[in-house]
Amino acid sequence: MTQIKNRGSLPMLKLTLPIAMEQFFRILVSSVDTMMLSSYSNEAVAAVGLVAQYAFFLNLIFAVICTGCSIVLAQFIGAEKPKKDLNQIAQACAIMIFAVSIVLMLIVFFGTGPLLNCYTLEDSVRHYAWQYFVIYGGVFCFFNAFSLLQGAILRSYGYTTEAMIVSIVANLVNVIGNALSLYGWFGLPVLGVPGVAGASGFAMVVSCIMFVFYIRRRQDVHFSLKGITHVPAESFRLVLSVGIPTAGESLSYNTSQIVIMAMISTLGTYAISAQVYTMTIARFVFVVAMAVGNAAQIKIGYYVGAGQSETAYKKLWIYQGVATACSVGLILLVNLVKAPVIRIFTDIDEVFNLVNTLLLFSIYIESGRSLNLVAVGALKGAGDVRFPVLYGIFSNWCIMVLGSYILGLKCGLGLVGFWLGIGTDETTRGIVMLFRWKSRRWQKHALI
Repeated sequence: MTQIKNRGSLPMLKLTLPIAMEQFFRILVSSVDTMMLSSYSNEAVAAVGLVAQYAFFLNLIFAVICTGCSIVLAQFIGAEKPKKDLNQIAQACAIMIFAVSIVLMLIVFFGTGPLLNCYTLEDSVRHYAWQYFVIYGGVFCFFNAFSLLQGAILRSYGYTTEAMIVSIVANLVNVIGNALSLYGWFGLPVLGVPGVAGASGFAMVVSCIMFVFYIRRRQDVHFSLKGITHVPAESFRLVLSVGIPTAGESLSYNTSQIVIMAMISTLGTYAISAQVYTMTIARFVFVVAMAVGNAAQIKIGYYVGAGQSETAYKKLWIYQGVATACSVGLILLVNLVKAPVIRIFTDIDEVFNLVNTLLLFSIYIESGRSLNLVAVGALKGAGDVRFPVLYGIFSNWCIMVLGSYILGLKCGLGLVGFWLGIGTDETTRGIVMLFRWKSRRWQKHALI
């Protein structure tokens, strides 16, 4: 296999495009899932949309390990550390992923029922939500976690194309499984929500198998289980020292989103459905900024590990300009063609009108989100993780949650108030993170 010696020389487009396509395809399949479920039951859409927040929350817990692994590996690779050190980082992450996934699986099994009782839900919505989360978030928890880790390792070495291929195949398996579960093809029984959850879980199993193949195929990707019982404690400490605060910002954000969804649930099932549909459409917009942010994290890690901080500083401004221009352009385009797009998801006029309005306010959200995603990714890649976490926690709760509560519920603006609160959080955080980058304080946080 061809090996890349200087991964810092990898073109940004070579890293970004596969990540963008992977995320785009994943979102496309997720949208197809939503459309399939909408033909089955509007209550099922609301239920899966509700617990999807918690499924994402599980992924963020795994991100403590996976993101830490990615940042440490990127800087180690940039510094040309020996393969033994690289392998030990991957092994430490595998041990932690295994332990955490077992604990979370037990929590999902025994805690989903009491959790859903905290929401004001129709009985059918509560039942569907319980079925989906216990199967996907519980039964297939380990496969989801290990798939995320293997993908993070491959991307750290610059092999984003392989990760993209795995994602595409796994998501195709998911779509086919959903169709078999919901439409009764070939005389099969209609399994409904449990079938959809099982299809998503099986797709993760396929993903794990494919990642094992690709990692073994790339001889310069160092991840072997041999000697895994002798991993030094320093490897665990280094990953967690970066991973815990890095994922802390995402954990705070997702927890605040759960609180916001709980508040939105008091507005009724139509409001929940409108929120799910609008977010589904909006994900196609911020996929570019997300991809640039992920690629920037890898590239900045290479540069910082190699001692090229000045190059990293200059490159970030270029990455940021491209991401923001793409996000603004895409959300404006969506608003020009939004009526037929919304009708793909719903024929209910009340839901249509809500989504139509929210997409207009998404212009404010997406312009700010592009700043936040890229700047935070760069700071993480440089090893500067504590500041984004601390400010992110403050902004999530004092600006987004509190602002959404005041505008959405107290001032009676409904979903529009919630989106104004979310947009203000994204925009102010993005501006603050860019000022942090401009200050160059991140240079003293390198791991090498």
